[in-house]
Amino acid sequence: MHEPLIGVLALQGAFEEHQKCLEAVGCRTRQVRVPEDLKDLDGIVLPGGESTAMGLIGTATKTSEGETMWECLQKFSKNKPTWGTCAGMILLAEKCIGTSAVIEDGQSLIGGVDICVCRNYFGSQISSFEMATPPPPGISGSHDYPGVFIRAPAILSAGPSVEVLGTVSATPCRHAAVTLQELEKKVMAGENVVKMSVVDALERKSSQEVDYIVVVKPSAENAEEKKESDETRPSIVLPGAADGTNAREVICAARKGHLLCTAFHPELTEDKRWHEYFVQMVKQATL
Repeated sequence: MHEPLIGVLALQGAFEEHQKCLEAVGCRTRQVRVPEDLKDLDGIVLPGGESTAMGLIGTATKTSEGETMWECLQKFSKNKPTWGTCAGMILLAEKCIGTSAVIEDGQSLIGGVDICVCRNYFGSQISSFEMATPPPPGISGSHDYPGVFIRAPAILSAGPSVEVLGTVSATPCRHAAVTLQELEKKVMAGENVVKMSVVDALERKSSQEVDYIVVVKPSAENAEEKKESDETRPSIVLPGAADGTNAREVICAARKGHLLCTAFHPELTEDKRWHEYFVQMVKQATL
C-alpha cells in the first residue's frame, strides 16, 4: 500500500508534533486549515490545544459556498478515520460539560462518538503531569504507555457502541468536581445534559471536599429492595465516586469504529505506539 496521507488540523494546538510522529511511522502528512485541505486525505488527527479556540476558528472558516470548516469535518469524520487527542477528543464527543461560561453555546462540537466528556477534568496548565496508561491494543509492546495530561479532559461515560480502550483512576480538579456534582443533580432530575458550562467553585474547599451522590448496587440478597429502588429513582450512568474520596474511574482512550479518542498527548512522547495504532486503522479503512 502507498504511504497514507493523513491530515492534522492546524487551526491551533500541537499539530506539528503530530506530523513528526506520523511521518516517523511511515505517513505523509498535510496541515489542514481550510476545507479544501481535506481533499484526498486518508484520515485526520484533531490535536490537543484549546478546544474552544478551535471551535471558534472552525465555525468562522467557510468555503466559497458558505459551508463551515466544522460542517466539512463532520462529513469527513463520518466516513474516514479521525483521531482526537485531548482537545480533539472533546471535539468528537456528543456531550461535553465544563464548557466556557463566557462563549455563546459554550463549545462547538464535531460529534460522532457517544461519550460524555468533562473539560479540564485533571486541572489547569500548572497541574500537568504524566501517568501510566494502558497501551493501544494489537501493537507490539505490552508495557504501560506514558500518558501526558495537559489541562486534560476525561470521558465520564460511553455508549454501547463505544469500545473502551483504557481507563485510569483519578481525582477531578476542584472546579471539575463541583461541575460534576451539579451534573449528577441534573441527571438525577431526569435531564438529558448535552452541554453544560463550568460551575463556579471559588468558594469551595481547596481540599476538593465535595459530597457525591453514589448509587450502590444492591446485593442479590436484597433484590426486592433493588426493584423498589429502580421504580423510585433513575439510574446514573456516570462513574460513581469512591466512598470517602473524589477519585473515580474515568476513560482515557476509546474507539467507535473509525473514530479514535485519547485524553492524553501521544505526540509529546517518544513512544509512537498510538500513532502506529491509528495508522493501522487508516490502512484497514482503505483496503
